[in-house]
Amino acid sequence: MESYQIFLILMAVYLLGLIGIGLYFTKKQKSVTDFWLAGRKISAIGIGFSAASSWMTAGGILSVIALYMLLGMGSIWDFVAPNILALLLIALLVGKIKHLPAITQPELLEQRFSSSIRAPVAIVIAIVMALFAVADIKGFSLVLSIFFGLEPIYAAAIVALAISVYVTLGGFSAVIWTDMIQFIMLATFSLIIAFVLVGAATTGTADTSAMTSSDLFGDVPSGWWNPISVGVPAVLIAIFAIIPGWITEQDPWQRIWAAKDEKSARNGMILGSFLIFLIFGVACTAIAISLNHIYPEIPASFAEIGMGAMADAEPALLVYIVSSLSPVAVGLCAVGLAAAAMSSADTFATSGGSCISRDIYQRYIKPDATMKQMMTINRISVLIIVALATVLSFYIDSIIDVIHIATFIASAAYFFPLMGGLYWKRATKQGALAGLIVGAVVQIGLTAVDLANTPPFALPYLTTLHPVLSNHGVILGMLLSGVAFFGVSLATKPSDTVNLAPFFADEAEKLEKEAMVVDESDPEYKKLVKVIEKEVTGDRAIVKLNLEASATINWDKFVNELKNIHPSWVTPTGRNSVYRLTRADMLSCVSLTRGDSEKEIWFAAEPMAADIDLSEKEFLIAFKQAAEAFANIGLLLTLPAEN
Repeated sequence: MESYQIFLILMAVYLLGLIGIGLYFTKKQKSVTDFWLAGRKISAIGIGFSAASSWMTAGGILSVIALYMLLGMGSIWDFVAPNILALLLIALLVGKIKHLPAITQPELLEQRFSSSIRAPVAIVIAIVMALFAVADIKGFSLVLSIFFGLEPIYAAAIVALAISVYVTLGGFSAVIWTDMIQFIMLATFSLIIAFVLVGAATTGTADTSAMTSSDLFGDVPSGWWNPISVGVPAVLIAIFAIIPGWITEQDPWQRIWAAKDEKSARNGMILGSFLIFLIFGVACTAIAISLNHIYPEIPASFAEIGMGAMADAEPALLVYIVSSLSPVAVGLCAVGLAAAAMSSADTFATSGGSCISRDIYQRYIKPDATMKQMMTINRISVLIIVALATVLSFYIDSIIDVIHIATFIASAAYFFPLMGGLYWKRATKQGALAGLIVGAVVQIGLTAVDLANTPPFALPYLTTLHPVLSNHGVILGMLLSGVAFFGVSLATKPSDTVNLAPFFADEAEKLEKEAMVVDESDPEYKKLVKVIEKEVTGDRAIVKLNLEASATINWDKFVNELKNIHPSWVTPTGRNSVYRLTRADMLSCVSLTRGDSEKEIWFAAEPMAADIDLSEKEFLIAFKQAAEAFANIGLLLTLPAEN
């Protein structure tokens, strides 16, 4: 049986398994939180494997190996080190991020600033996520081209159709669990191939004598192992160019919000960084050194044609596999690299799709959409990102370049608005919008100028002008974004207390407080305690109450009435969600959303596990206030009969 036939059989079995996972989680998707954040129940293991898997693309692995072959450890600053450092830095931010009741970063920015910034950030993130997904499709295209001589459209079709099915079925839960499987497959492939190549390089041929593994790893050019061989300035430029964009990516934040508690989120990010090191730092290093020994002409060509040698270095691993291994091994390797492509593309599809669904459709097009309607839109949004990435994959050639371009746009556009909003109280909506627009426009312009004026395989045009302008001038883009953000913020009116309270505890003290008096002998309280749904997940609990009004709810009319009679109810992220904002920990505050039908209203909160009793009392107050608002608009809201 030929390797292509073996690949098709194995791929079919693999895809059926992924679809099965998607089908399993379909029944568990009841709300947008379930779909986009897996119900906030993911453990540290799930977070770690998924975080590592999402940053381990097939194209990324091939590019990392190629860079090692040509530049040695000095190349880690282009991709590897920023991956590892970004997850470790995100682990430090978990305490600030985890307790914010957001599903997406644009939603968080609206909470902090205003609605004016939400749509622009959502559009930028959707585009960036689609560009990241392109790198996965391109990498897999290279695999299928070398292994089986297939055109790029086949890779695009396999990746697009597969993730479209299992992600739209199972949401983020399916992404997490398939990522775990995909990482195990990828790690197995990488480590086995590393052992095979080391064995091949040390065995000896007609032209070379046998050697030990220690001799192989010592037989490298001078300075090959030096991680700062490119120079400290180049290292610093790479750090400031890449890491800001990666620590503010939507997808790792989405995993933090999906984690069952702060400890799981933090440990998961640390685990993810270790797993990335295992593949990029250990397996890829061994593969690159072995390939240099097997194909010495590739590193030798670097002295003559510079980075043009990437054309031979990037597919070197694939060439070795197809020319040296059995058909079964080739088929297995192809499936392993397909897993790498899907494990990243599915993450980017959900991150970008959540922005289209939550931040564009629900926020601006149909704020009163029912939960059932939103579940359909969620799935359509994933398909939009997949389709966009598939189309773009036919027009973009360089894998590393597309990753960097997307990263640089993110760094310049929303690093300062996002991080400044979290930690700087004086940041304003005008400053955030100015930083976003200036950073995005300047960075896109610099990238276009750099690409248009750089000949093939030549040093980038902007780099020839000044080293600080390397990486498509992202340092300049970020600098101008920061100047606009801080300058305009200082020149404009400070943010309102309702925008600052969820982010700064001292501002929460200024919130208007309503007296909370609950008589535990109240029949309604006793009834509510029995019908309310409670589930402890880590250090928090998920508390829910789904009710049905006496007739169709005019959502806008209800929200207006509730806010008028009880000022503690606010809509910091649009009318689709109403919060009873009485404390800094907004995640524990009671929120109201539409249910599956136009008569349903859902109450929800995620208090600390130790505060469930207090949350029950807050639910009673929230229920009575909502019932009062309904009565004022001619509707009746009552607690259901006990089961």
